[in-house]
Amino acid sequence: MGKAVYRSRASAPYASWTSQSPASRASEPYASRAEEAAGPRYRAESQAFQTAEDIIPIAELKANMSEIVRQLDARPRPLVVTLNGKPAAVVMSPKEYDRLAYQSRFIDSVAAGLADVQAGRTYDGEEAVAELLGELGVKKPRRSRSAK
Repeated sequence: MGKAVYRSRASAPYASWTSQSPASRASEPYASRAEEAAGPRYRAESQAFQTAEDIIPIAELKANMSEIVRQLDARPRPLVVTLNGKPAAVVMSPKEYDRLAYQSRFIDSVAAGLADVQAGRTYDGEEAVAELLGELGVKKPRRSRSAK
């Protein structure tokens, strides 16, 4: 399996964008920089990870905070914020965070269930119903004499 090569922020499209005056950059919409700096795509789970638009330095986050926060719901992936060139934070929409938290809880529940099966901590259907009825305080239904 080959090594992944990541583009640095000093790549030509980003360098040309940063060399523009702040006034000319402000006239462009924030998302257009990502379009012009379309670099190689990487896979992170099922969604494509694109370095040029998914990783930004903290200074850029500070300068464009309101615009970035407004666009979070439209972003298909979280945004990685760097500090001194190293990942420092991840910014994502509350909807995406809830999805990831639910997915994590679901996977943990399935893993706990599989561990219970391997450890023999299981009940057959009749035992489970009897235990539930006992917890609810319902007496076990009697069998009619005609059922014998």
